[in-house]
Amino acid sequence: MSKTKDKKYNTLLLGLLFDGIGMLSFTIPLIGDFTDIIWAPISAWLMTRIYKGKIGQAAAVFNFVEEIVPGMDIIPSFTIMWFYTYVFKGKGKRKVIETK
Repeated sequence: MSKTKDKKYNTLLLGLLFDGIGMLSFTIPLIGDFTDIIWAPISAWLMTRIYKGKIGQAAAVFNFVEEIVPGMDIIPSFTIMWFYTYVFKGKGKRKVIETK
């Protein structure tokens, strides 16, 4: 596997892990929502570390709001961002250089 593919799938695994951590608050009724106060800023910061630039900052804001609002933890924001970056936007695809 190439380095690009390794990074791509490592990012997916990290995203799934972070989404899973964010969803853990559902396992402890009432108390779990208070853990979101700690997890929301950490999660947003992690989003900016994984996805650079303006799009990473926008995703971090969305992620923070999604984590801090009770009941919205079900949204897998890291996984959605991975799909946006590597599938829809095509960052992980090989670029073809045209020559004349």
